Amino acid sequence: MSGRFVYWMNVSADLLIERAPGEQGGGTWMRIGEPLHREFNARARALSLMVQGRTIYETMEGFWPAARDDESLPGYLREYGEIWTSKPKVLVSRTRTSAEHNTEIIGGDDAVGELAELRQRTDGDIGVGGATLATALLRAGLLDELLLFTHPVILGTGRPLFDSHDEPLELDLLEQARFDEGVTLHRYAVRNVRTPLPQTA
Repeated sequence: MSGRFVYWMNVSADLLIERAPGEQGGGTWMRIGEPLHREFNARARALSLMVQGRTIYETMEGFWPAARDDESLPGYLREYGEIWTSKPKVLVSRTRTSAEHNTEIIGGDDAVGELAELRQRTDGDIGVGGATLATALLRAGLLDELLLFTHPVILGTGRPLFDSHDEPLELDLLEQARFDEGVTLHRYAVRNVRTPLPQTA
């Protein structure tokens, strides 16, 4: 049994994830309508669990639990609120000591090692949220897939998909799709990912 770490992110055509610091998925350049959000919902529901860094976790925590029961919101947003609060989650943080909404915290000096063990004992896809976390997994050879929703815009400046990564990253295309407003989905397998060692008795 072994899970797959899947880095899921909205990106611009020049592979930036935010133009202004602190956008955290809320940039006005993103074209997220109902069909695309329903795709988000379906893929999030299919995850075995989510692993998120503190910044993205706190962004999600600040909106989705309340959205779950907010009758003023469209049904597909309330649905995502239900998915996010109910889904098993791991928060990677050195500063947080508690979290609600079905969340476990990993915050030790060997967080990547703990995540490697988590991957080994999980069956299915593990959604990865946050560039810092995804970069650490990539450097450790543990990032299995990229799930990129590319919005038709060139930002020119901003935060890249990975932090301080200057090596070629070879990928294999697994899936692609197109949504309204010209947004495209590309799912890639990352080559040369570490295979978990067999568990010993």
